[in-house]
Amino acid sequence: MRNMQSSDSLSSTLARAEKLCARHGWKLTPVRRRVLELLLAADGPVKAYDLLEGLKPGPGAAKPPTVYRALDFLMQAGLAHKVEALNAYIGCVHAAETGGVELYICANCGSVEERHGAPAPAKAPAGWAIDRSVVEHYGRCSACARLSA
Repeated sequence: MRNMQSSDSLSSTLARAEKLCARHGWKLTPVRRRVLELLLAADGPVKAYDLLEGLKPGPGAAKPPTVYRALDFLMQAGLAHKVEALNAYIGCVHAAETGGVELYICANCGSVEERHGAPAPAKAPAGWAIDRSVVEHYGRCSACARLSA
């Protein structure tokens, strides 16, 4: 996954997320916003308990269910994806583009890149209404492939 290099990129992505939520009548609460910010600023996929550590410590600090509820919301809104094989999460810089998601996971360095594609598989069983699809591909990123060539 790409790290959000500048605070401008992070700020503009968060602003797009806020507009998306407002347009749909969803609440991007301070905790949800902070979890999204942590995901977007990360160098790679982030585990839920690492997100918990990134939230403010102290009295009344967030508990695991708080992080999981925020992640559930962000995934439903299309602002985050779960990397199933790693049991970790990435922020989505495409701010909820419709369609399926393909994740390319480097087995060497752990980076994850996302690509958005067709809204649903063309060969879904009759009667199925697919809300979202995530496909994971495993291999080596271009940088790691160059190193081993």
